[in-house]
Amino acid sequence: MTTLGVLLAAGVGSRFLGPAHKLLTRLGDKTVVRWSIDSLLAAGLEATAIVVGAIDLLEEIPSSMAVIENPNWMAGQATSLDAAVTYAKCHGHDSLVIGLADQPLVPSSAWRSVAGVSSHPIVTASFATRRRPPVRLAREVWPLLPHVGDEGARSLMRAHPGLVREVECEGEPIDIDVAEDIEHAIALLTGSA
Repeated sequence: MTTLGVLLAAGVGSRFLGPAHKLLTRLGDKTVVRWSIDSLLAAGLEATAIVVGAIDLLEEIPSSMAVIENPNWMAGQATSLDAAVTYAKCHGHDSLVIGLADQPLVPSSAWRSVAGVSSHPIVTASFATRRRPPVRLAREVWPLLPHVGDEGARSLMRAHPGLVREVECEGEPIDIDVAEDIEHAIALLTGSA
């Protein structure tokens, strides 16, 4: 059974009003997206990929990580998830662990914890009792995922609660959505929050 870890990074980030796209904004010594990439890679999953679309992230992506183009990124996050599922099917993977590239403080331990549970077809990280990515999706639930819109696994978990297992994880699942979130993330990194 092989697992593909995937970062969703195709969106335009329209709420972020900084001088650069939110994923290319610096957070300490690296960009937001590089924090997320490094965390996923450190988890040691069998394969990794990143779904791109709205902006060019190629300079940030190491050669060990597959790049999945999503030309339909404007139709919502579900299209990125759909692109990841198509890639996983083509490459013979049995499960996906999906995370968001704008969550730079989700640690590799959360990726490993979620990936390591195979008792349920849907496994989600829980941070202080709040469900947040990463989320493991077994092949059997891929046909149930939406193909358009801004929800993916969340709508699936609401529709099929009996298929879901939560795994309590350490870390901070802050989303970088607006410029103030960068300041909050820096405060968390430096311990001044």
